[in-house]
Amino acid sequence: MSEPTVAEESRRPPVVAVVTLLTALLTVLLIAFAWPAARSEPRDLPIAVAGPQQAVAQMQGGLEQAMPGGFEVTAVQDRAAAVKAIENRDVYGAVVLDPQSPEVLTASAGGPAVAQILTQLSSRMAAQNQEAAPKVTDVVPLPQDDPRGAGLAAGALPLVLGGIIAAAGLTQLVKGGSRRMAGAVTFAVTGGLALTAVLQYWLGSLEGNYWVNASVIALSIGAISLTLLGLEWLFGRVGLAVGAATMMLLGNPLSGLTSAPEMLPSGWGALGQLLPPGAAGTALRSVSFFDGAGSAGPFLVLTCWFVAGLVLCGLGAMRSRTRRVVPARHEASPVTV
Repeated sequence: MSEPTVAEESRRPPVVAVVTLLTALLTVLLIAFAWPAARSEPRDLPIAVAGPQQAVAQMQGGLEQAMPGGFEVTAVQDRAAAVKAIENRDVYGAVVLDPQSPEVLTASAGGPAVAQILTQLSSRMAAQNQEAAPKVTDVVPLPQDDPRGAGLAAGALPLVLGGIIAAAGLTQLVKGGSRRMAGAVTFAVTGGLALTAVLQYWLGSLEGNYWVNASVIALSIGAISLTLLGLEWLFGRVGLAVGAATMMLLGNPLSGLTSAPEMLPSGWGALGQLLPPGAAGTALRSVSFFDGAGSAGPFLVLTCWFVAGLVLCGLGAMRSRTRRVVPARHEASPVTV
């Protein structure tokens, strides 16, 4: 192996700069993935309380004292109304203030972390008031094969990686913008079918209609891959890197799949729902366990990202055509004597 020349050595960044950059990158990765989890707690988490007006007010005051700003309480008429609110995804759970048989209604399928918090909180408040712990009923439970929802929570990362790998692989291995776009859409469909099959039939993490579940995952993969393809088409590797970093460092940890968007630091949970991973997670919970309730907004977000990806690719194609035409117009004409 030949020794590097002086010119080559001068062009290389100093070791200190490389180490500093790598340290900064490692720190950003830690913050992106650990910070949302470390600061996870209820923030205006919507729940319902059924019972007499005075009892509801007392419960609301007790919740505020136990977790200031943690819950957004909606008063409902009775247990049936509370169950309906949960099934419509208007609230995550409910407390039924029946003097004879108090009850806490949860929906682990909507967020197992939230269901656990409601159960623990009700027991703690009952102990403080020297009362018996209320009965806990899981109105919309997770599947028996995955009672903790681990498969669905872990599915966020492959979903994001699928879009990133598709964009990077197609950019490097396939020539022609239209062929890359066709490859991205095809991969989104096949990837959606494959991931859904694993989650639903092997791990047992999903319920509901297989094809509807697959459409959510396919739409998400397509939205990510087309957006990244368009960014690479317009801005080169920098565009691809920035887009991939956004999806990985923001979209994945802020998706709320491991808890709920309202459990993330203020504002960040809402941001996560505007990115494909968060929207896909919410839509997937809705169509799989709640008969599609609450899925309209997430589907709109995913569709907007998919269309934005197509627009970016279209702009990239126009730019490529312009670059081919301009040099041709400026070719020197032959000189006649």
